[in-house]
Amino acid sequence: MALKIGDIGLRAASAVVLAPAAVLATWAGGAWFCALVVAACGLLAFEWARMSAPRVWRSVGAAVALALIIAVVAAHIGQMSLALILLVFGALAAGLFARSRGGEALDAAYGVLYLGWPCVLLIWLRDLNDAQGLYWTVLVFAVAWASDILAYLVGSAVGGPKLWPRFSPNKTWSGFIGGLLAGMIAGAAMAGWLEMGRLNIFWGGVLGLAAALATMAGDLWESALKRRFGVKDAGNIIPGHGGLLDRVDGLMFAVVVVAAGRVIVLMMGPGA
Repeated sequence: MALKIGDIGLRAASAVVLAPAAVLATWAGGAWFCALVVAACGLLAFEWARMSAPRVWRSVGAAVALALIIAVVAAHIGQMSLALILLVFGALAAGLFARSRGGEALDAAYGVLYLGWPCVLLIWLRDLNDAQGLYWTVLVFAVAWASDILAYLVGSAVGGPKLWPRFSPNKTWSGFIGGLLAGMIAGAAMAGWLEMGRLNIFWGGVLGLAAALATMAGDLWESALKRRFGVKDAGNIIPGHGGLLDRVDGLMFAVVVVAAGRVIVLMMGPGA
């Protein structure tokens, strides 16, 4: 597969415009980061509704967005258990509402859980009470972005056998391996550069590799979902990238792995 310079340029231009807002909100934390995640929840909810319930996407999107935002706000004020409970009940409510409007109940309910779980965990990671919250959030973004970008570049430049042609005909094994190596290096670099307690360079690399694998899995899973719903992109809000979901599909899976790594480190006690 030939390397598409124009496509890369458009992607890069979009990233230059959007990345600063995400970086600044992540750096500021608190209400700013919560506002960023809430805004993302709204966009993701309506993209999901457009894919899964095109005839009633406005009402279903509003129901999914409401369920997501309530759970995220609960996580932001420190009520993680409540946030997870609200996600479950929000999924049930969104499903029932979607069915009443002529949509698919299971699709709406799954959308709340699929989008909400990583959003709640991202809030939990960033809202830790010291600099560790920022460091762990930076690690998530660094690993997910590195693996995603290098997978695209290596796959475009090298090509070769397809990874999963049934659902994602453009992804290759070369890109997959490049993405894994990039994630591992990014994880090790973050652990070596930032003070992350017991997460040293070796274990940072291991966590980065696991998170990169999750990033690749998230990308493939979203490709399968788009194939099921018969759409090429989740949306068209970002030039060169498609929808927001097309950009954060891997990040959503990576957050879960990194959050699990953070829990393990916390269980190791002082110095973590």
